[in-house]
Amino acid sequence: MHTILITGGAGFIGSHLARLFVIKYPEYKIVNLDKLTYAGNLENLKDIETASNYSFVKGDITDLALLKELFATHQFTAVLHCAAESHVDRSITDPLAFVTTNVLGTGALLVAAKESWGNDLAGKVFYHISTDEVYGSLGAEGFFTESTAYDPRSPYSASKASSDHLVRAFYHTYHLPVKISNCSNNYGPFHFPEKLIPLCIHNIINNKPLPIYGKGENVRDWLYVEDHVRAIDTIFHNGKVGETYNIGGHNEWTNLNLVKELCRQMDEKLGREKGSSEKLITYVTDRAGHDLRYAIDASKLKNELGWLPSLQFEEGISKTIDWYLNNKEWLDDVTSGGYQLYYDTMYRKV
Repeated sequence: MHTILITGGAGFIGSHLARLFVIKYPEYKIVNLDKLTYAGNLENLKDIETASNYSFVKGDITDLALLKELFATHQFTAVLHCAAESHVDRSITDPLAFVTTNVLGTGALLVAAKESWGNDLAGKVFYHISTDEVYGSLGAEGFFTESTAYDPRSPYSASKASSDHLVRAFYHTYHLPVKISNCSNNYGPFHFPEKLIPLCIHNIINNKPLPIYGKGENVRDWLYVEDHVRAIDTIFHNGKVGETYNIGGHNEWTNLNLVKELCRQMDEKLGREKGSSEKLITYVTDRAGHDLRYAIDASKLKNELGWLPSLQFEEGISKTIDWYLNNKEWLDDVTSGGYQLYYDTMYRKV
């Protein structure tokens, strides 16, 4: 049995991870710690918020005193560390916010775990969830492997690279039982609509421009979020301590072709004339330091632990579009900012 601290469990990936563990492992106790910044949305967790093995704590991972209190109270046997500032554009305008959360916050978690666990490390796991962006940018050929040298190009990826190094340092220096995974771009339900796919879905619904950086030639490997958390589950339970695993979707798309596929499927689903949504595509000034291509070699995860993605992109994006079309209230609530009232409604009852 585990008592697990999930950080950032009200965010996009974190909420899917919390849901998977709460439902799949009813014997585990899951504590979700989230600061509830703009991307943390408790409405993502309505279906599990009353589960007997789940509890929520509003708090900041940089608050070491709070972390020590939580470890003392709950006696965590594991940490699933999802909490992070993750939007590259925001990191360009406010880099120190990313250093604070992603570097100092990870450091505080490591210290809290180290002090709580001491020398009693049997069965303990500190799992750090990271990104393929730490590896930098690829040309037209090649893939990122677990041994690819780090070469971050944005304040976001630099902060995540720093946190990865801290986690490994605590493994080598203090023998903290860590595991790390670096994933490609995620997509799926509950994704905050500032990221490319949910932004375009929202804009197509409302006949708004679809902004494409530069010429849309940048390539990303897309991973369905439920496949990602399934991989985390596999690594958490069966991966080797001290090891890193790359998680990829085996789905490379240029941004332009991805948006065109979104337009094609949305036109069909909304009953619009073929090609009408493509007319919304608008090219905008390229992002500063925009990496050309990311591509993951996930063969280690396949060969050692037997994991493979379950969906190809066309099927995954169809499921994603259907979810947004069937959950317009959620989308409207997020885009209006109304979702931020949910905590006060649910957790501050007199």
